[in-house]
Amino acid sequence: MVRGNLRGSTLRGAIAACCGVAFLLFGYDQGVLGAVIGLSSFRRDFDNPDPNLEGVIAAIYDVGCLVGAIVAFLTADRLGRKGSIHVGSWVMVVGTILQTAATEKVQMIISRIVTGIGNGMNTVNVPIWQAESFKSHNRGAMLIIQSALIAFGHPLSTFMGLASRQAEPSSFGWRWPIAFQGVFIVLILVTLPFLPESPRWLVQHGRLDEATDVFARLGGKDSTINDPIILKERDEIMASVEEERSLGEATWSEVFTEGKNRNLSRVLLGAGPYMFNQWSGINCLAYFLPVTFERNINLSTELSLIIAGVLGLQYFVVSWFPYFFIEKVGRRKVLISSAAACSFCMVMISIMLYVNTIPSQWVFVAFTFLFFDVFSLGILPVSWMYASEIMPLRTRNKGVALGVGSHWLSNAVVVYVTPMAIENLQWRLYIIWAVLNASFVPITYFFYPETARRSLEDMDDVFHKERFGVTKTRSPGNRTKEGGDGRVTDLEVFEDESKTAATD
Repeated sequence: MVRGNLRGSTLRGAIAACCGVAFLLFGYDQGVLGAVIGLSSFRRDFDNPDPNLEGVIAAIYDVGCLVGAIVAFLTADRLGRKGSIHVGSWVMVVGTILQTAATEKVQMIISRIVTGIGNGMNTVNVPIWQAESFKSHNRGAMLIIQSALIAFGHPLSTFMGLASRQAEPSSFGWRWPIAFQGVFIVLILVTLPFLPESPRWLVQHGRLDEATDVFARLGGKDSTINDPIILKERDEIMASVEEERSLGEATWSEVFTEGKNRNLSRVLLGAGPYMFNQWSGINCLAYFLPVTFERNINLSTELSLIIAGVLGLQYFVVSWFPYFFIEKVGRRKVLISSAAACSFCMVMISIMLYVNTIPSQWVFVAFTFLFFDVFSLGILPVSWMYASEIMPLRTRNKGVALGVGSHWLSNAVVVYVTPMAIENLQWRLYIIWAVLNASFVPITYFFYPETARRSLEDMDDVFHKERFGVTKTRSPGNRTKEGGDGRVTDLEVFEDESKTAATD
């Protein structure tokens, strides 16, 4: 039952705002532990955790997110998009309360698992709900907005930690930033009852009258349930659902079989950018940014928090830039350029830490800023869109799920080893990240076909024509869809499983 009668741009804006809060919460959760783990009150209350325990407390959240993603994959079709987000948010409420009240290490670890499960459920369902509620040409913009809001969560958590530091040595100093997650969760839970379920999910479950009403409400104040445009949109979704049902659900063995559709190749290529994201070293810095400044160049806790917060704000601003060029330039070029620039930054960071003078320490800070900038211009947006652009319809759900799973597993490993690596490897750690980033360049150039301005059907043709090995599809396709300003807008390639047959 939906309360209220929001329509048109107001309704679409409300859905976008609710999803935006969820993305912001995701980013905030990634940064909040790094903002409080160096506070004297946190270290006192948890018996001055060593680097190994710090890694466990940080990484266990990502393990929870992986479990939550699996739960969402198994239950989302039964609960619906809204229902799954509702359940995930309540799980996060429980986890946040347990984290805020934690007095023992074990309690903190368990509570972070619970919070991660809830957030893992939401990070799967929120993008799907959003994609299925907007027109296809809006979805690319939504992906960029999603990345930007996640980026904004980092400085927000850092400045929250800086502000609450004034309460030291009281435990309020670390408990308040963690409790503040509850503000975002409450906003989501309060907003959900006024927003409709995904119209595609309603069609899929035979609730056609409700789906038609949702289409009409999304269409605007002049749209009615008898409007030919609304009925056509509903019927197209019905045809898409029937096509999917006729195809049936792929088995896991089919997903890992090459075959004429090159399913295995697509799974491996789709998981790659997710892993590029994590193995670039971004979360080695992002999760523990204030701690990195404290332990690598001996800055004070307060100054480390200030610099980390300013860096996060710059990261947020720059993460909007790909919207203006990623469709024109293509995925391959921005990914290759971003990876090469990230490698160079990591080399310079390593050299500056090795030199270890006062000037070199500030050059280290400058290249850390630059690393976040070049990462957000390529690796960040491509990692979240590429898998859904190359998976065939039949194996799409499982293929994308595997990609997301590789993301969370890699994330957990990286944040677990980071505190110990900073302690033991020092400047050598960043050489490892530099080599990994450099390796992404030839891998992308030789093996990754270009997806920009190509529909899902176009990508099927690409994989049918090219066998496993070096790709020859290195330039954007020819499909364009111009908006009122003549600029190429976001195309069918951004669409998820809710996509109907592509049209020119």
